[in-house]
Amino acid sequence: MSLGRTWSVALTGLVGDVVEVEADLSNQTPGFAIIGLADKAISEAHQRVHNACANSDLALPRRRLTVNLSPASLPKQGTGLDLAIALAALATEHPMDRDSLAGAVHLGELGLDGRLRPVPGILPAVLAAARAGFRRVVVPHACRSEAELVDGVEVFGAVSLRDVARWHGLDVAEVEEEPVPSAAAAPEAETEPPELAEVVGQRDAVDALVVAAAGGHHLLMSGPPGAGKTMLARRLPGILPDLDDTAALQVASIRSLAGLPVTGGLPRTPPFEAPHHSASVAALVGGGSRVVRPGAIARASGGVLFLDEAGEYSGHALDALRQPLESGRIEIHRAGFRAAFPARFQLVLATNPCPCGVYGVPGGTCVCPPMAIRRYLSRLSGPLLDRIDIELAMQRVSLAQITGAGGGTETTASARARVAEARSRAAHRLRETPWRTNAEVSGAWLRSGPLAPEPLIRRPLDAALHRGSLTLRGFDRVLRVAWSVADLAGRGRLEVPDIGRALYLKRGTHA
Repeated sequence: MSLGRTWSVALTGLVGDVVEVEADLSNQTPGFAIIGLADKAISEAHQRVHNACANSDLALPRRRLTVNLSPASLPKQGTGLDLAIALAALATEHPMDRDSLAGAVHLGELGLDGRLRPVPGILPAVLAAARAGFRRVVVPHACRSEAELVDGVEVFGAVSLRDVARWHGLDVAEVEEEPVPSAAAAPEAETEPPELAEVVGQRDAVDALVVAAAGGHHLLMSGPPGAGKTMLARRLPGILPDLDDTAALQVASIRSLAGLPVTGGLPRTPPFEAPHHSASVAALVGGGSRVVRPGAIARASGGVLFLDEAGEYSGHALDALRQPLESGRIEIHRAGFRAAFPARFQLVLATNPCPCGVYGVPGGTCVCPPMAIRRYLSRLSGPLLDRIDIELAMQRVSLAQITGAGGGTETTASARARVAEARSRAAHRLRETPWRTNAEVSGAWLRSGPLAPEPLIRRPLDAALHRGSLTLRGFDRVLRVAWSVADLAGRGRLEVPDIGRALYLKRGTHA
């Protein structure tokens, strides 16, 4: 039989599609053609496959070899199909176990010496294979631990093409070969989250951070350098609940697709992304002309996206956040394909009050002209600020605050326990709705649902809306924050103090 057949996976963003790889021999002018809407990297695979087979003592037939990647209408990118192409081509003439070939999915790039090189996106590719019903996958040895994170799949971590051919029944001499190491940076040793009790003299800010964690709210901190904005932001993941299995798989899949190491089991701590203020729109959103890679927004999904020195970001980069904040997903459109990534993150912004950082600071002398201050703060546009739930003004810690206490009164463990209890209370209240956290609840349900506040309780909010100091979107966001305050206090319905505290947290920077 002159037809070889096996399977691989083509990724478009996080979505994987199983691809049938067919190879056929014909009595025409010798050659090697790959068809099926392949990109440049796959079109070049014929040379990698030819050299890898020759250097593995697995000669390819000297006839016309045509490889078809089906479905032909599906765009295919990258080098992850090399191994499947080589095996299908070899199976046209070599005696291999065809049932074994047809029952496994093969992923990996071939080196010219026949060794298997790791490729990004192994985890989402194996997940796609498992969803399609496959229970056996072959991956490069360096990616084995990542592939084994998927339950119910037998993983063979191969060092070379010879190993895979032998696994499928071909009589090939065994040769000792060194595996190709992963090109990704070595993972940092997992450490405990920073301790919240180390924050001194910022009780209001710590309380706001706990409220933000309890409801999944976006947070803006404004204050001079040294006030502790970055210190607080880095402690937010430590007080958030652990990721469940679904969220942890999603976080690990995005890391894999971004080319970052995924080792040591599924991550349970929410991710923390802090791109530099010089980051471009593409660095935040993600993209790529041929292979789409997730940006900081997608990598922060399920965790925290921290933009330090937010006033230094370009206006276009900040405005790119508006749509993901509302929809919880981000779509990247390119000619011929579209990729979607999750973007359900908590946004934390930190900014100075002016370019020099001391505008409004007691004892400080601001040297910025008024126009520079207005231009600096205008980077945070009205539509973006309208999507922020909590806005907090901070000042530097005084000497009295430092000497009066050895540390904060709220520890990471106690804050984490309070947040978990508040989230449990919110999930129980929202059990008959599609939402689980206060930040997700629709405004219509908050205003007119079964637990809508009475007019007397809502009066401060109505007055702010009437004055024009709040938009309707801001009105709904204050209600969401008020419910988080109530959940932390253990109350089952909103009260006036909850509304008052939420209003302060929303308009605190303008007080």
